[in-house]
Order: sequence, then C-alpha cells, then structure tokens
Amino acid sequence: MANKPSIPKGTRDFGPEEMAKRNYIFDTIRQVYALYGFQQIETPAMETLHTLMGKYGEEGDKLLFKILNSGDYLKSVSDDELTERNTLKMQTKLCEKGLRYDLTVPFARYVVMHREELQLPFKRYQIQPVWRADRPQKGRYREFYQCDADVVGSDSLLNEVELMQIVDTVFSKFGVRVQIKINNRKILTGIAEVIGEKDKIVDITVAIDKLDKIGLDNVNAELRENNISEEAIEKLQPVIKLEGTNEEKLAVIAELLKDSETGLKGVEETRFILDMLKTSGLKNEIQLDLTLARGLNYYTGAIFEVKALDVQIGSITGGGRYDNLTGIFGMPGLSGVGISFGADRIYDVLNALDLYPKESVQGTQLLFINFGEKETAYCMPIIAAARQAGIRAEMYPDNAKMKKQMSYANAKSIGFVALAGESEIEADKITLKDMATGNQQLVTAEEMISLIMQR
Repeated sequence: MANKPSIPKGTRDFGPEEMAKRNYIFDTIRQVYALYGFQQIETPAMETLHTLMGKYGEEGDKLLFKILNSGDYLKSVSDDELTERNTLKMQTKLCEKGLRYDLTVPFARYVVMHREELQLPFKRYQIQPVWRADRPQKGRYREFYQCDADVVGSDSLLNEVELMQIVDTVFSKFGVRVQIKINNRKILTGIAEVIGEKDKIVDITVAIDKLDKIGLDNVNAELRENNISEEAIEKLQPVIKLEGTNEEKLAVIAELLKDSETGLKGVEETRFILDMLKTSGLKNEIQLDLTLARGLNYYTGAIFEVKALDVQIGSITGGGRYDNLTGIFGMPGLSGVGISFGADRIYDVLNALDLYPKESVQGTQLLFINFGEKETAYCMPIIAAARQAGIRAEMYPDNAKMKKQMSYANAKSIGFVALAGESEIEADKITLKDMATGNQQLVTAEEMISLIMQR
C-alpha cells in the first residue's frame, strides 16, 4: 500500500478560492507600491551561502535552509570528517547554496551586481516566497511570501515617512486596524552606552525585542544569562516600562541619552519622522516603542513593525534602515531603507476578520450548459462575446445530465447559468437562470451580457 502523500510542516497548499484571496493581497500591495513610484524585480529562490551567511545574526544563520551540492556531494568529505560528525564544519563542504531567508539581502546583492544599470535612488518592490527552518506554529511558517519595498541610494528620512504612508494606505485598503510601531537602532545603541554595556548591544536588543512574547521577568532573566550586569539591567527598566505619548517618550529618552551622540541622533531622526507623519493624515496609530529592536543585525537607523489590533498574531509588516548592507558585497556607503509585508499573516488576518471583497474571490460568473454538439456550436460565439465584455464564462465540457451540470454550477458558486436548446436556437436567444433567485428569462446575447454586467 502506497504511503499517503503529505507536505512538509510549516508549508501549505492553496486551492482556487485561497489563491483568489492571496492574489487580492498581492494585487493590493502591488498597486500601492506602484502609486509611490516603486518598480518590480525578482531574484532567484536560491542564493550562494556566501551571499546569505553572516547577514542575519547567529540565530538567523541557523534558520537558513541549505541545499546539498548536486552530484557526489560527499566526494570532498574525508572519512575522519564523517566520523567526527561536525555538522557545521561539514556543511561548508556539502552545501554551496541555500534558500533565501528574506528578500533584502538578495536585493542588496542585486544592487551591487547591477549598479551600472540602476538610476539612484532606486525604488524597487519584490513579491516572492522566502524560507526559514523555523519551528512551525500559528502564524509562523517555513515557506511564506514577503512583499518588500526598498529605496537605496538616498539618506533622506522622507523615505521612511513615505514607507509609513504606504503601510497605512495598504492596511486602510484592507480594512484592517493596525498599530505601527517605530524605534531607532541608534537609540538602542545609545541606551547600551549609557547603561555601560556598549559591547552587549546585540544581546540587549535580542532580549528586549521578546518583551511582548515572554514578559519582563523572562527578558531580565535572558539579560542575566548573557552576562549583562545587575546595575545595567536596573538602569534598563525605566526604558522598557516607559509610557506616554510619543512626544513624552522622546523627551524622556533624550534626557537619558544626553551624553550619547549616537543616541541623540536616533532621537532626532525619530522626531523628524513622527513630526512629518502628523501632517500626512494617517488613518492608523503610530507609536514609539523603545522595546522594538527587530533582531536583524543589518538595521542601523529607523525600524518599524506593524501589529493587527483585532487579531492575535505576530508582526504582519516590518522593516527599517540599513546604511551598510551593500558594503558587505563591495559597495560601501550606499544607504537603504525598506519594509516587508508578511502576506501569509495578512492572509490569516483577513480570513479571521472576513474582510475579502466579494468580487475579489468570485470565480466563474456564467456557465453554459452542454446539450450536445449542435447547441455547443451555437453557444461558442456567445461565450466569446461574454468573455470579451469581461465576464468570466465557461462551457461545461461534457454532454452530461442536467443535474450534474447544475451541481457543478452550485459547487463553484457560479452566479448565472445559460441554457440554449432547440427552442432558444430557433429564437436566436438564451435562457438565463439567476442561481441566487432561481429566476430565469429568455434574452438575447446582448441582454444577457448587460444583465450580468449590472450585478
């Protein structure tokens, strides 16, 4: 007996209705990106490990899916190395490529490789799947789509402002209430400086970024495990617990960071972004969150994260500025800033809130019943005219029993059924049945098209 087929954990199949919903998400995001002057590119699903490794921090490197070399991949491994079973050491010989972890690092690689072709600042968007060898759980998948927008070649903070406007526009179109969280890695660096743990900035940011997930006590415990001093942890508490308006938080943190040039630069950048957004008519709240760290090492300035207010799920959009990412690939000094919409989590949010417009998930609108060869020949030019008018129409392919064909229409939620037998052909008309009401009427092809277009 054959084994029952399955798919890997953390991946999903999507049927026709689900794909219609996903395409609604992609199309909405794509349209908004285009409104702001972004152009689309694509990069390969796999990149060299040289491109990917070391760009996401130690935790990120562990989550990269590595691809075994083709052919005799054990040829370069000695018997001693096999016996030693040192996976990390062996993978450098067994694997030269990996599945991309995100779209930002491949984009940085693209910019370096195509620099001479690009007009800077370059505004690109990219909608493709990424892969992470993570533990699957609700809202967390091993294969998922990202919808990125990035601007490279400009230091202007107006890019950050524009990206926040894009976030607000997209979720307003979806009808999802969100909270946009903002912070700045320079502020976090300044905090690490003033509490006397400058060299521990990565450990501090990784820990406090987990506040919403594990709580304050566990954050403090993780800080202690990373050898952060008790004095530093104590100084950190007012920052973690800081409340009030964005202006009040900025005032407090500016005072705390008065002796940190880097920290004050972060405060200045954040204040500019927030002040500019006050005049842009955002429909969603933007909140300064000093615990927001975003664990990716390449962020150097503003960082963003978006949470849905009416559904319990993780971040559904995130991003930030990275001033030195392309330097890793031999092009120093090229600044960039970007955001990424998590399409799979947005899909789950829209499902939970039932926010898909009816027309976005509607399939076939009109089904022609197959009564035989003569009747089909009569219907074919009418179907062509309906399609030319933009009506999604199909002819049932087989001369099956009427009950079977009508069941097909019901199962696919087709709104109208067209019937053309001997009497309709003689009258040069069509019997059109409205599947919602059960009403049917004898109409010309032009009248049929008009009636369906009005629905």
